[in-house]
Amino acid sequence: MSRETISFRLESEKRQALDAVASALDRDRSYIINEAIEAYLDVQRWQIDHIREGLRQADAGEFATEAEMKTTFSRRRK
Repeated sequence: MSRETISFRLESEKRQALDAVASALDRDRSYIINEAIEAYLDVQRWQIDHIREGLRQADAGEFATEAEMKTTFSRRRK
């Protein structure tokens, strides 16, 4: 996979925390940043996929019945 250099501004406290994590894991700053970005992208992709699926279901008229909703809410109240 090709790599590119980017730059951005980061609060100094965050850079210090980033460097502390990198040092504790015996990794460089770039490795930690890449891992953090990958984790962020995974969460965002997951969320977008679920939103799209929910919209698809809504467009198809696939809604939970009133009984299903009552069951779900009663389980969550316990």
